[in-house]
Order: sequence, then C-alpha cells, then structure tokens
Amino acid sequence: MNREHLSKIYLKPGEVHFAEQPTLVTTLLGSCVTVTLFNSRLRIGAICHGLLPEYNDSRGCDCGSADHFKYVDSAIKCMLRKLSSYGIGTGEIDAKLFGGADMFNFRKELVQPATVGRLNINKAQQVIEAEGIHLVASDVGGSVGRRICFYTHTGEVLLKRLHKEAADDGRLTIGG
Repeated sequence: MNREHLSKIYLKPGEVHFAEQPTLVTTLLGSCVTVTLFNSRLRIGAICHGLLPEYNDSRGCDCGSADHFKYVDSAIKCMLRKLSSYGIGTGEIDAKLFGGADMFNFRKELVQPATVGRLNINKAQQVIEAEGIHLVASDVGGSVGRRICFYTHTGEVLLKRLHKEAADDGRLTIGG
C-alpha cells in the first residue's frame, strides 16, 4: 500500500487507537508513554498515549470509559482485550515502548524522586511482562520529547527525538 494514501490520525494524550485498516498514527511524547501492539498474522495494530501510570479504582477497568485510557496499565489491558476479541493470543503480539522522558532538570547532587516519566515506563514494562507480551523495541527515558509515527498495518515505528540529547547513547532499536 502506498503510504501517501494511508488514513492519518493524531493521537492525543489519554487516547487509544485500534486499527484493522492501514493507518498512520502520530503522537508527541514528553513524560507520557506510548505502547504499540501489533499482530503480524492479521496485520492489526493498536497504540496508546498514557499520561499516568496506574488506574486506581476499586471498581476496576471495564474499557468502557475513555478516562481509563489516560492510564498506562488500563490502556494496555484494554488494547489486549480488543486484540483478544479477534482471536489473537498474547504470544502473537509484538510490543514497542516509547517516551517517559524526564522533562525537568533536577540537580544531580539531590536525591531525585521517581518522576512521572520513570513511573510510566516502569508500569508499562510491568504490564507487558505480566501479560507475556514480547517487547521487541523501546526508546525510553532521557530528557527530550519524542515524535512517534506508527504504521498500524506493518508494526513499523519511526521515532524522532525533538532535541538532540547531549549524552545520546545511540539506542534506537525500532524496526518493522
């Protein structure tokens, strides 16, 4: 399929997108994280833009409210539930994780609290591992934002750091 003719969606914070049809989904990240899920057998993709790590409500997450998508843990679980409805098992899903930057400078000599970015990364990694999903790529942490382009029909993710990081270690493991 010609990439010029793809449907295009901009994913805002607190949103999830699920695509059966080829779509280019873009988003911008700071301390938020994006998780992409892709099934190569059916060529179906899903992506979330989580703002906060954990949904804390005794009633649980039923995926019926868009408010649940603000939270990394419930957004991932809702995407998995939707993929499961297509007969896709967790062993058939590849995940990619991006974002979680520490956008504010802290003095290095001070003890740093766990930042929202770090908490978001940790929660995403915990859920992915607990659900038995294969994490095939990640680019997380640091101090700069990221622009993400996700091709839902191939699982390919293109990433651009918004500013060159002074201590860039070159870890860019994206792939299709």
